[in-house]
Amino acid sequence: MRRLLLFAVLMLMSAIGAIAQPPDFHAGFGNMQPPVEPDFKDVNYAGDDMEAHRLDIYLPKKGKAPYKAIIAIYGSAWFSNNMKAITYFSFGKPLLDAGFAVVCINHRSSGDEKFPAQIHDVKGAIRFIKAHAEDYKIDESFIGITGFSSGGHLASMAGVTGTMKTWTKNITETNYLYAKDNATKFGEQTVTNGLTLDIEGNIGGNTEYSSAVDAVVDWFGPVDMTRMSANCEGVNDGKSPEAALIGGAPADNPLMVDAISPLRYVAQCTNLPRFLVIHGDADNVVPYCQSKYFSEELQKKGALEEFITVPGGQHGPVTFNDNTFKKMTDFFLNEAKKKK
Repeated sequence: MRRLLLFAVLMLMSAIGAIAQPPDFHAGFGNMQPPVEPDFKDVNYAGDDMEAHRLDIYLPKKGKAPYKAIIAIYGSAWFSNNMKAITYFSFGKPLLDAGFAVVCINHRSSGDEKFPAQIHDVKGAIRFIKAHAEDYKIDESFIGITGFSSGGHLASMAGVTGTMKTWTKNITETNYLYAKDNATKFGEQTVTNGLTLDIEGNIGGNTEYSSAVDAVVDWFGPVDMTRMSANCEGVNDGKSPEAALIGGAPADNPLMVDAISPLRYVAQCTNLPRFLVIHGDADNVVPYCQSKYFSEELQKKGALEEFITVPGGQHGPVTFNDNTFKKMTDFFLNEAKKKK
């Protein structure tokens, strides 16, 4: 039964990338309940009454508390604010069986707020877990993070911005000045446009705690929005999920396109955690080359554990399998041992 439900969920996720408007998750999958009740359900990590700011915590039945924890994030093309239950269906059980506390979080959708609201929520949840670790039987010495699809994007973003509070990017362009005939060039003008974003935010407070994580598993996340078209050749159009995330066509917003791309942060990030990147080479939603380029950048910084290519792997189906689940849990267990 669990595999049938997971298959249905993954089929839905595979369809999301082909649509321009968000589906009505709340009418179906958004209200799906996992087969195991969380030990702590619908905990609000932001101190408000938003559904988007709730999380569930599952504690393992083996081992002794406190438990090292994994933050887990669903994929929805950033369209949903209430799919934390889907995360448990996807890979919660392997993590739980490996002895980790599993923290499945909601976050605001692109329809609720534009970026960087989503990463503010993720970081707010991380700080909340660290601040309240004792209350929820969690060992804050190791906090890993994982996610699939857009959840992989947010998990990766958390990984590459752990020590970064703001992000600044400047673009310098040269505009040529022409006479009225539009043929005679008589000068040029250099224009610099810049953007500074608050990446950390203060959702839920607890800002005395770091939002840095100790290890990341990225499942086929979109990580470079400058190359999201087929074969990673350029940006997608104004009807794409990333256009909804930034509130405009990617081609018209190059600074924001860079700002939502975890790959663009790797070179300037210090103290990167280690990454495990997993992607199927038959993914028709997020191009396989996204993870290839991301892994190459992580490798340059010495932060890549492994890039796993799943032959015939789609956007969830085939890519999610017993072997890749074991790769994920073994990676997190090995990284957690370093924190003893």
